[in-house]
Amino acid sequence: MRARAATIGDLESVFRDLSTRMSDEYAAAGKDSKAAYDNLMMNLKEGRAHALVEDDKTVAIIAWHENSDAADTLFAAQEGFFSAATVRFCRRHIRHVQALAGNLPIHSRSWLQRADVAKWFRVIGYVESGQENGATVFELPPARAAQSMRAA
Repeated sequence: MRARAATIGDLESVFRDLSTRMSDEYAAAGKDSKAAYDNLMMNLKEGRAHALVEDDKTVAIIAWHENSDAADTLFAAQEGFFSAATVRFCRRHIRHVQALAGNLPIHSRSWLQRADVAKWFRVIGYVESGQENGATVFELPPARAAQSMRAA
């Protein structure tokens, strides 16, 4: 698996075969797939979206936007994305996203109460940091090396 800057074609490809679990997540958040697509498109146009590619097929899009105290993620994926190998890849890649966002904490949310989702976030390095608007908020703390450099 590899990541690269996302294109509109990548976004369209992922949404043509969007996983049911992603559709369920959007519905639980009170949004539909069109709203999620539009939010991802906005970040893509601003250069803050990566396509996650397996072989030559885009299987997911991750986007982010910075706030004053954290970077929030947006995500869409096809069913083939959800495997142990992709979770391991995401553990490395989310740190790259974090560096691009100035080493801010990364916040990701899940509206579905699935044990496997919480486990995946923990494996990637997130810690559960509370609830917000019905979602569980997971936080990836800043990378330690960058924290040490800022303290110096």
